[in-house]
Amino acid sequence: MSAATTPPGAGRPGLTPPSDAAAPVRHPDAPAPGELLGAHYDQCFGCGDSQPHGLHLAARAGEGVSVTAEFTVQPAHQGAPGLAHGGVLVSALDETLGSLSWLLRVIAVTGRLETDFVRPVPVGATLHLSARCTAVAGRKIYSSAEGRIGGPEGPVAVRADALFIEVKLDHFTANGRPEEIRAAMDDPDQVKVARAFEVNP
Repeated sequence: MSAATTPPGAGRPGLTPPSDAAAPVRHPDAPAPGELLGAHYDQCFGCGDSQPHGLHLAARAGEGVSVTAEFTVQPAHQGAPGLAHGGVLVSALDETLGSLSWLLRVIAVTGRLETDFVRPVPVGATLHLSARCTAVAGRKIYSSAEGRIGGPEGPVAVRADALFIEVKLDHFTANGRPEEIRAAMDDPDQVKVARAFEVNP
């Protein structure tokens, strides 16, 4: 099988969907294609508006179970002089992949994420990201993403395959720091986000 026809995750242990995995289904109440998804938490390094050096990544719903996003590499994001830190690029991929949960209407956390770094990304460049869900097997959600420089059709800089695991709200209340959990639960916007996912059967 050629690289062009190799399914996402193929050859990566834990990232290849099982043979009985189902095709992902966009939830009927998912945001419409083109709709801005917004931040899931204002303190999130990936999408939060209250993080001065965060990515401030803005994701939009795509067709089917896909999203697009972008962020501009700032000086605070560099590793080597003038180039984005690899960990920042992984964070951008992870945040974009995590945004797929909005379309499935589930709460999910990263279980495994494997990244290929194809070319360096300079400070000042805008990374255009796209992600899609490829399969679902029980609580396991399989997906892939890539980031391109200079536009949606620009050269690929990074790509990833991921496995997300569906969880319930108590995953966060049992493991997060109590003061942040209380603050989030007192924030009407955060409660609204949490309730949006509670309707998932």
